Amino acid sequence: MRVVFMGTPEFSASILAELASQHDVVAVYTRPDAVRGRGKQLVASPVKAEAERRGIPVRCPRTLRDADEQAALAALEPDVVCVAAYGMLLPAEVLAIPRFGCLNVHASLLPRWRGAAPVERAILAGDEEAGVCIMRMEEGLDTGDYCVCRSIDVADKNAALLTDQLADLGAHALLTALSQLEAGCIRWTAQEETRVTYAHKIEKGELDLFPDDDVWLACAKVRASSDAHPAHAVVADKPVTVLSARPAVADEQSAKLSAGMVPGQVRFAGKRLFIGCTDGAVELLDIKPNGKQAMAAKAFAAGIQGIKDDTKIWEGPRG
Repeated sequence: MRVVFMGTPEFSASILAELASQHDVVAVYTRPDAVRGRGKQLVASPVKAEAERRGIPVRCPRTLRDADEQAALAALEPDVVCVAAYGMLLPAEVLAIPRFGCLNVHASLLPRWRGAAPVERAILAGDEEAGVCIMRMEEGLDTGDYCVCRSIDVADKNAALLTDQLADLGAHALLTALSQLEAGCIRWTAQEETRVTYAHKIEKGELDLFPDDDVWLACAKVRASSDAHPAHAVVADKPVTVLSARPAVADEQSAKLSAGMVPGQVRFAGKRLFIGCTDGAVELLDIKPNGKQAMAAKAFAAGIQGIKDDTKIWEGPRG
């Protein structure tokens, strides 16, 4: 089949790599290059980089509502358009172009977590399972029927690891759906509207840590965090981003070392750094002090004078 692929982040690039190994991808659509980093340089999306590496033509329109862009897509005569985290809604005119329609690789077990941040919302809600569904796109937000679905345990995985695993699942689910589409044996299932939940985008500061968080929530925020949505805090008067953490009760030694801690308290004992929450303590594992490289929490703590006195505090971000 002639396939057009639309996607932008690393999640999408992994899927494109698998797709292009088995199908004729005639063009790739992705978001325009974006300014990133301190150097304020234009950086191509991971999907653009993967497409160029494979010699696949790339288009980066700012909108697909333009008649000329729609005509250019139609001229490619795609049998199907495959979409994965493109970051742009497809108008009805585009949805009608491919012979077999547009298929979306959505990173949730629909109808749970329609929307922009399904992986993060699954973590923050304490879901035991996450997954991917191949959905037939329509004008509504992730409202279409689905066919192939795959699931995995969330466990204590962070958003980055979970996203990588879902990309792998999504690629294979998409290939299965395309094979079924070609064979004429695909089966679509309508979403149950009574089970719908929405994965609203993560707001600025939503994953910041505060002493009035409980242990589970603080750890969930850290696991759901990313470069785009960091988990900020101020520890011993130092602004930091918490990169990894775990409940202090995760092992017997940590539980003993952190016993009796109160919200807002900082303790460095046994070369381990703990912060007190409403119902116990969290052990910080890796952090990034503002303006510095990421480091182990014990290395950070070792550089703070008087931290072993058990008098230091922590708080949410300032300002």
